[in-house]
Amino acid sequence: MKLRYFSHSAFQITTSHNKTILIDPFLDNNPTSPVKSDEVQADYIIITHAHGDHFGDSIKIAKRTKPVFICVDELANYFISKGFNAHNMHIGGSWNFDFGKVKFTIAHHGSATPESTYAGNPAGVIINADGKSVYHTGDTGLFYDMKLIGEMNSIDYMLLPIGDNYTMGITDAVKAVELVNPKIAIPMHYNTFPVIQADPHVFQKTLEKHGRSCMVLEYGQEIEL
Repeated sequence: MKLRYFSHSAFQITTSHNKTILIDPFLDNNPTSPVKSDEVQADYIIITHAHGDHFGDSIKIAKRTKPVFICVDELANYFISKGFNAHNMHIGGSWNFDFGKVKFTIAHHGSATPESTYAGNPAGVIINADGKSVYHTGDTGLFYDMKLIGEMNSIDYMLLPIGDNYTMGITDAVKAVELVNPKIAIPMHYNTFPVIQADPHVFQKTLEKHGRSCMVLEYGQEIEL
């Protein structure tokens, strides 16, 4: 399985069976993304919540690639109303897809579409595929139930925001890693806009001082999990 970071909170997972999953594909109006929406493919698109910098270019991509959207019920219904295929889920629920298992978690944030349509609760998502577990926290503040998530799931890669203001900053993100105890932490949601400036290498060095592993991905970088 491969993981590619486009910047902000946008990732691509490619499984060993050549299934492509996009998460929060904010690309065209993202000043840090090295790719545009017409350069990516998708069998599935997971949206953690409906804010514009996560909803992103999902509609453009879906018109071209005909994916299945995976998101919480209200947001899934929104995509269905636009004529797309979606699998409705909710926080705490899981489902086995042809690429692996998906489970949604809580996230402390908000959610509304670019047209200000109510889009249900924001979420994080745990993806299990090819023997690896990836926890994309979505936009969230720190919450103590992250400890429970870590106790009930063996997380290989934790993708979490460090940009502060709208989400956790570095200090809270370090605590989040302590609670979840992933094998590797990967920072996201930073430096896209002036208000979320953060140094991912400070986050990395702080974690390493605590004996924890962190990987800072370059924009566009793809790694083998």
